[in-house]
Amino acid sequence: MHRTHLTELTAADASLLREERGAAHMHVGGVAVFAGPSLPIDALREHVLRRLARIPRYRTVLVDPPLGLGRPRWAVDPTFNIEYHVRHTALPAPGNLAELRTAAARIFSQRLDRTKPLWELWVIEGLWDGGFALVTKSHQALVDGVVAMDLMTTLLDSEPDPPLDREEQRRWPALPSPTTAQLLAASATSAVRTAAGLPSRLARTVSSPSAAAARLRELVDSTNGRVVSRLSPAPASPLNVPIGTHRTLAYARVPVADLKRVKDRFGGTVNDVVLAAVAGAIRGWLLDRGTEVEGLELRAAVPVAIASTGSSEQARPITMLYAPLSVGEADPLVRLSRVRHAMSTSLAAKRTVGADTWTASSSFGVPSVLAQASRVPLADRHFNVLVTNVPGPQAAMYLQGRRLRHTLAVPFLSGDRALAIAATSYDGWVEFGLLGDQDKLPKIRLIAEGIEATVAELVELAQPSSNGRRPPASPKAV
Repeated sequence: MHRTHLTELTAADASLLREERGAAHMHVGGVAVFAGPSLPIDALREHVLRRLARIPRYRTVLVDPPLGLGRPRWAVDPTFNIEYHVRHTALPAPGNLAELRTAAARIFSQRLDRTKPLWELWVIEGLWDGGFALVTKSHQALVDGVVAMDLMTTLLDSEPDPPLDREEQRRWPALPSPTTAQLLAASATSAVRTAAGLPSRLARTVSSPSAAAARLRELVDSTNGRVVSRLSPAPASPLNVPIGTHRTLAYARVPVADLKRVKDRFGGTVNDVVLAAVAGAIRGWLLDRGTEVEGLELRAAVPVAIASTGSSEQARPITMLYAPLSVGEADPLVRLSRVRHAMSTSLAAKRTVGADTWTASSSFGVPSVLAQASRVPLADRHFNVLVTNVPGPQAAMYLQGRRLRHTLAVPFLSGDRALAIAATSYDGWVEFGLLGDQDKLPKIRLIAEGIEATVAELVELAQPSSNGRRPPASPKAV
């Protein structure tokens, strides 16, 4: 009998597949804009094929066990076709930014075909300045929850003409599809292993109740361990409505130096400033709709990396914190102060990872962080919007000699939430990717514009001419 390699999905990854129903699209990715003409499509496909040696799961396909016995498994796709995964399109002239966002949103509106490896890469030519864009889309179950690798990060280099990696030259074995007998045997092996482990786990619980309690506390802590978050659902808002399948994208961009200037003047972290800017932007959007905001405080779920004993190449554990978005507060410094106070209080109990450590690994990628965050148990009723801010490389990156100019992370929508925001920094700029439901957020651009306007307002207040005004010393708790 021939041999084939089968890897069982983790429970978390299997749940991601189950959650992909109705309007939920469990994929993440990004839009990257490059200077200069695009690579010929055949050359790009060859480059992608070589780099897949670094992320072998991208050559695997889901296979279901016979009779539904056990979880699905990853198996090497015997009919893998790079032409299916690396696709090409072009914008109608003059190919402006709005048309690029529309094209990317349409790509993210389409669910991935589960009979193929769960990723796509689109080359979009015809940009206004002669450049081109890459749009990557990968299922969250595919983005490895152990090694923090994603497709776009794998394709980029820190120099225009890097030497060829020996690993990239190895040939891929042409493995056949697993047989029914192999799948049954693999499922039986997993079932025996699980059953064999039950007595020892039970014994550990009985003999060491304190350890069992500690594990329970860790589970509670994964949802921030806050009694208030368990007892008080997030308030209703126009952002929290049933969503459809169609998506819309918006983009905001501010200098890293501006966020640091505000942080240095008023205290806290760059992430606090990002959250305060999001609060101000949502406030403006609500006011434009004629929504009453007096006293309204929304809540953001914020993925944060925590310290790990693993190597720098390992994905760092993610925990979820909750931050107040005081959209009912007109004063931007009060909004900033409330975020700063809540985040510092939550972070004080956790061994969090600084931005320099988080991004020290060459395998850093925002989609990886988003995919890991999707594996964290979330109290869906207890937040209004997902906001992630992950620092990226501050030096130029290249795709086969073409310089990366802009990078836009694309998050995911889950539950009754019509907006998600992902921010990442690159080469001196923080770039915000806003993903929304096309029908529920037709004016998503107002939120993007509001982020830029709120940062500009905070920068102005941080100037010496602002008469030394500072946020309140004792902010209201969340």
